[in-house]
Amino acid sequence: MSSRASLAVRRSHQRKPSRSVGRARGISKDEIKDVEELATPRTPVIYEVVRRLGDEEMERPLTSLWWSGVAAGLSISFSLLTQAILQTHLPDAPWQPLLTSFGYCVGFIMAVLSRQQLFTESTITAVLPVAANATWENIGRMARLWAIVLAANLAGTLFAALFCTFTPVLPAQLYDGMLTVSRDLLDFSWWDMVFRAIAAGFLMAAMVWLMPGAERTQFHIITLMTWLIAIGGFTHIVAGSMEAYLLVLAGDWTWSQMISDFMVPVLIGNITGGTALFALIAYAQVMSEI
Repeated sequence: MSSRASLAVRRSHQRKPSRSVGRARGISKDEIKDVEELATPRTPVIYEVVRRLGDEEMERPLTSLWWSGVAAGLSISFSLLTQAILQTHLPDAPWQPLLTSFGYCVGFIMAVLSRQQLFTESTITAVLPVAANATWENIGRMARLWAIVLAANLAGTLFAALFCTFTPVLPAQLYDGMLTVSRDLLDFSWWDMVFRAIAAGFLMAAMVWLMPGAERTQFHIITLMTWLIAIGGFTHIVAGSMEAYLLVLAGDWTWSQMISDFMVPVLIGNITGGTALFALIAYAQVMSEI
């Protein structure tokens, strides 16, 4: 979270309580301070933090967005690698997927806590400013952010896939493990991809919404939400692109199949889940208060 966002949340905790409340309940000054520290920010405060974050992201220069997005794509590639490491070393048992799925969280923890630009986060952060002020200028700013960040994310995962395939960076056992995890995508139909992506988009937007009120537990929120995506078999456009690229390079898919059977339906689903289902509902619940 940006320093401005953190400041906004802290200020929401620092509202001066009514003296009458303190007297009526016999609360001491120290106890009032404890109440302020323990209280969670109101929903409009969370909305404003996320909206301002979206405004800041849309104002960033193209080069900053691009390289931050590439970095996020490279970071996300470690999700598949960690899953393969866990799957390779854990025994084949019914509970294995519950632990292997924690590997999926690693890339997201790296990208989100580093404040690297991740496309599925912007499906809520960039949408809230547009929902509040739906001008063509704001829509254009949102489209610019989405296009740059998505292209950069996919470029980062493509580089990682090529690097893992054509250099001796990984033992054959680990590379085969990455392919094994990736081949789960082959079992999904086009509509499976869409609806699984809707769930993933919703969870990613929920993660972004939860972050302002959980400064000290952001690690746990990222881990929980992304673990749910993995264990639920939901599809994510950036993390899944690493798997899709490996399938193309291994000959399981052609480039056209990968685009039509993975990229298109998952992109539609992630945007629908993050924007139409979560971001607009989030705005609707506070529009009468802001």
